[in-house]
Amino acid sequence: MEAKGIPVLELFGPTIQGEGMVIGQKTMFVRTAGCDYSCSWCDSSFTWDGSAKQDIRWMSAREIEHELDQLGTATCSHVTISGGNPALIKQLSELIEVLHARGIEIALETQGSRWQDWFMDIDELTLSPKPPSSNMITDWALLDPIVEKLTTGRRNFSLKVVIFDEVDLDYARIVHLRYPHADLYLQAGNHDVIEANRDVLLQQLIERYMWLIQAVMTSSDFKKVRVLPQLHTWMWGNKRGV
Repeated sequence: MEAKGIPVLELFGPTIQGEGMVIGQKTMFVRTAGCDYSCSWCDSSFTWDGSAKQDIRWMSAREIEHELDQLGTATCSHVTISGGNPALIKQLSELIEVLHARGIEIALETQGSRWQDWFMDIDELTLSPKPPSSNMITDWALLDPIVEKLTTGRRNFSLKVVIFDEVDLDYARIVHLRYPHADLYLQAGNHDVIEANRDVLLQQLIERYMWLIQAVMTSSDFKKVRVLPQLHTWMWGNKRGV
């Protein structure tokens, strides 16, 4: 193994991507450990809160490639790198190179708090700045140059804001006005990341999605946005590894 591998918590799939610009995409997942945020409603808090520390595997790009082959590269040519915040991991560049050499496309989501040069090699990059409900504060001085670099480089990127309430919707307006040239996805948030009954959770999610649709339809500030559910929670609830 290389001197400094990639901290991996989960490898799974093929499944469908449930969020953002690649919603519905058949994909495999590489979930990395570590995050510089601690969002109040995070559905993957095990990646940063220490509860899954014993499950971290430090893997080389080739080891990840091998395990993805065992999972399903024969039937899937797309990989999503998730977290946590995978933008903290500089050495992901080797994994990106290895997967691209196989003709595998790569999607990645990050909150936009850290730049990596390998952003320019990601096929579908989602910047998801966190709204007030997360209890995190957006550092525009960090996010602005990231958006500018991606725009100048004409990379395939988009913005996504998770919406829980009117305050979050106001935040999304600020994001949209600040970066009007970027595609914006608004996604209804999951209020209950511990609910074990999928049917109960689904009803809650549908109600929140309907609220968000209605709020956006009546707003002149959101003339060109896409309004999404969190599709994987509709299908599998709060289950991990799907």
